Amino acid sequence: MSNDSGNVFLALLTGAAIGAGLGILYAPDEGIKTRQRIKDKALETKQDLAERISHATDELTRTADTKKVEFEQKLESALSNMSYKADDIIATLERKLEELRKKNAQFQK
Repeated sequence: MSNDSGNVFLALLTGAAIGAGLGILYAPDEGIKTRQRIKDKALETKQDLAERISHATDELTRTADTKKVEFEQKLESALSNMSYKADDIIATLERKLEELRKKNAQFQK
């Protein structure tokens, strides 16, 4: 979940909680019932928020683990590829060096 998405989500939850609280406060009911409704709504919102945070954390962990594995595979592939290329370069340089030695031997005759 990106930072902007988290901020929007938090703003929506805050707005919903404030709206629910105001709706309950202005509803024609006894004080004890109103306070109980506010308490119940607060607990419900707290539980909902805890579940959403837990879900987001789990999703973020899974995504991070997946990206870590993908990165390790790409890194291993790149290192392997570089190793083969280095071997090719060394072999080419060795052939060139041998050719130069042969030419040098011909010039020294």
